[in-house]
Amino acid sequence: MLKNKGIAFKLVLLFTLSSICIFTPIFGYNHYVSRQIIERGIGENSKNLILASKNKIEAVLASAQKIPENISYFLENSSYNESELYQLLYTVAKKNPEIYGITIAFEPYAFKKDAEYFAPCFFKEEGGISFKHLDKHYNYFFRDWYQIPKELQRPEWTEPYFDDSRGILMCSYGVPFYKNTDGRRQLAGVVVVEVSIEKLREIVSSIKILKTGYGFLISKNGTYVTHPMKELIMNETIFSIAEARDKKGLREIGRRMIKGESSLTPFMASSVLTGKECWMTHVPIESNGWSLAVLFPQDELMEDIVRLNKIVFFLGVSGIFLLAVATVYIARSITGPLRAMAKATEGIGSGNLDIELPVVTSGDEVGRLTEAFGYMKTSLKAYIEELTETTALKERMESELKVAHDIQMSILPKMFPPFPDRMEFDIYAMIRPAKEVGGDFYDFFQIDHDHLCFVIADVSGKGIPASLFMAVTKTLIKSKATVGLTPDRIISRVNEELCVGNDTNMFVTIFCAILNVCNGEMEYTNGGHNPPLIIRKTGEVSMIKSTGGIVVGVIDDAKYTIDKLTLEPGDSIYLYTDGVNEAMNKNGEFFSDKRLEQGIIRLKEESIKDIIDGIMEEIEYFVQDMPQSDDITMMVIQYKGNVKKE
Repeated sequence: MLKNKGIAFKLVLLFTLSSICIFTPIFGYNHYVSRQIIERGIGENSKNLILASKNKIEAVLASAQKIPENISYFLENSSYNESELYQLLYTVAKKNPEIYGITIAFEPYAFKKDAEYFAPCFFKEEGGISFKHLDKHYNYFFRDWYQIPKELQRPEWTEPYFDDSRGILMCSYGVPFYKNTDGRRQLAGVVVVEVSIEKLREIVSSIKILKTGYGFLISKNGTYVTHPMKELIMNETIFSIAEARDKKGLREIGRRMIKGESSLTPFMASSVLTGKECWMTHVPIESNGWSLAVLFPQDELMEDIVRLNKIVFFLGVSGIFLLAVATVYIARSITGPLRAMAKATEGIGSGNLDIELPVVTSGDEVGRLTEAFGYMKTSLKAYIEELTETTALKERMESELKVAHDIQMSILPKMFPPFPDRMEFDIYAMIRPAKEVGGDFYDFFQIDHDHLCFVIADVSGKGIPASLFMAVTKTLIKSKATVGLTPDRIISRVNEELCVGNDTNMFVTIFCAILNVCNGEMEYTNGGHNPPLIIRKTGEVSMIKSTGGIVVGVIDDAKYTIDKLTLEPGDSIYLYTDGVNEAMNKNGEFFSDKRLEQGIIRLKEESIKDIIDGIMEEIEYFVQDMPQSDDITMMVIQYKGNVKKE
């Protein structure tokens, strides 16, 4: 289907497809490299950002941890009374703004022998420092900040909680302390400080990445401690959100985070805030076992590269469009003259050689093609004129040749039997010229009542000269054949006449014989012609003995000899020219004397007409479609003896 389209369409299609093939990998590689650069940048930035945020959080927690740890060390290694204890707690609460309250909670009867609950607590309230005892109504022994350090025997942060009285999010850090009693190290109590995690929230909330990127903090059990969605804080865990939104990936991320695993290489995750795909990293907070995560919105980070790709794509498409327009313009500038040339060619093809060709305005290939067409038109016009003249001349020559053919054939006897009143002999002959006219001829005539002269001859060459030479020879033979002359004398006289003024050196081979129709005696001479075959009534077929004469018309004093034979009634003489035995097939093989003799043997019982027709059919079968290269002439004279007419 494409092959029927015009050159302009094919050029536009070719250039467009080629441009797409060239620009597509360029765009693709540019997008790939840009994306790799962005991702590497995200990897480095996310690592730096989350580690910096983590360090800030660790610093806040570490400063809060040192207070109860130092107090615990003091309580284990110093003596103190109740007043000193109060003074210590007051001072600490007042001097450390990062803590909101501090409590030393003793084991039952560990500080006072008569006090099961002893836990002085100093806390900030309305700009000052307030005090209270945590008694049995509070029952601090079952509080997390007391029980967990006690059972784990190590300092421990509690889960975050909301302080209703202060309206802020808090968490506590408890440090157990011990006393040696009766040589044993026994738990004496827990020093606990309350810390606002607003500072942590501020640190995490300060993580702003483009429009929707953010960080969040979850506790050891996955509870959201900080998150841009306020309703999630202390109300949901990462697992409850994963369950509610059927996010298996989020549940797996939550598992890794509460296990304290770290992932500093960004991976794809769905944002709880926007639902979009984001790159995510997370690190554990070693101080309290929480986990910090940061999400980088993919679409916003890729926005610049997407915009760049759109611009590059637009420029590419525009370039291809402009290239296509330029191609169309160039193609039309080429195909326009070609279309005009095609139209002119159609006119020339229809015979209008006067049609105007497009004006040559350039020296390029189209211009040279137009000039070549102009030259071709002029040459073709001249050739046709010459061909017309030649054709007319040829037709005239063919007409003249036809006339010559008719004239030549008219001088040959064609009526068979030629002498219906003579029962002593019978004659049949045929001639098929290779061209319109040829040089072969046969003839027979009665010299007197008892003698029949018959001749077969082949003039050298073909065409008009041969036919004229043939006519002259035939006329001379008939004029020289008079009563009393033998065949050798007749041919000698004809030779003398033909040699006179024979500047073209044409010659003729002649077999001439005179048959005495009364007794069957035959005198003959051969001037370089193919020896005839004698077909005996007994079935024997043989060539007539040659007399050794040369061709006629070359040497004026050439000598010709005579020979004799006697025909018995029923014997026949088969005469032919070399167009018979030298007929050639497509393999270059001659019909040959052997095939001719074999054919005569097969046809010896047939009539003289059937013998000639049969030999002709065998020649045609032998040569097949090969054109006839020489004149074919055959003649058969059958001697019947002195038969009385019925």
